[in-house]
Amino acid sequence: MQNEPIRAVAFVGSQRIAEGPLAEVAGRILELMATSGPTEPVVVFELETSAVIDLDLRPESLARARTLYEEGSPSHAAAVDPADRRRTGPGRPKLGVVAREVTLLPRHWEWLNDQPGGASVTLRRLVEQARQTSADADRVRKARESAYRFMAVMAGNQPGFEEAIRALFAGDRARFDEQTAEWPPDVAAHARALMAATLA
Repeated sequence: MQNEPIRAVAFVGSQRIAEGPLAEVAGRILELMATSGPTEPVVVFELETSAVIDLDLRPESLARARTLYEEGSPSHAAAVDPADRRRTGPGRPKLGVVAREVTLLPRHWEWLNDQPGGASVTLRRLVEQARQTSADADRVRKARESAYRFMAVMAGNQPGFEEAIRALFAGDRARFDEQTAEWPPDVAAHARALMAATLA
């Protein structure tokens, strides 16, 4: 199963110039550099998390990046530290089970060891239950963090920034739209899309 390619959005100053797979975004930046050359900073964000992607903007490096991402389709999994993938102890590698150290109090170990299947089975079951229970809250939290990251980079000096952040974390869409009304259109539009994702 092939991993999904990283999706990105790129801005030159406050203007959005590209959005899509990173290979396409790198290609669009390459075209822009070849024609006129941007006079304002180029910032590339990972679309889901709004983490800044550090692209080398020299034409030869962008061309290599474009080729690499088109041919290899690196994904989120490719960004994982290889040290985290190493098998360092017992486990079931075919099932994706990785041995890690867990620190608990003696009474916790006693309770876990008394459960059917033992400590490992019980911990996996508890984690899955917690994941299902908190799935919606986790999605909202991640969406808000993504919106905040983007806004901190692109709108930190814009009027109403602090009030917009408060509206973001309060889930107040009307107040958010009001506070972003005077922002550059592309920045405001992307921030509002990110805000909408926290409410969906």
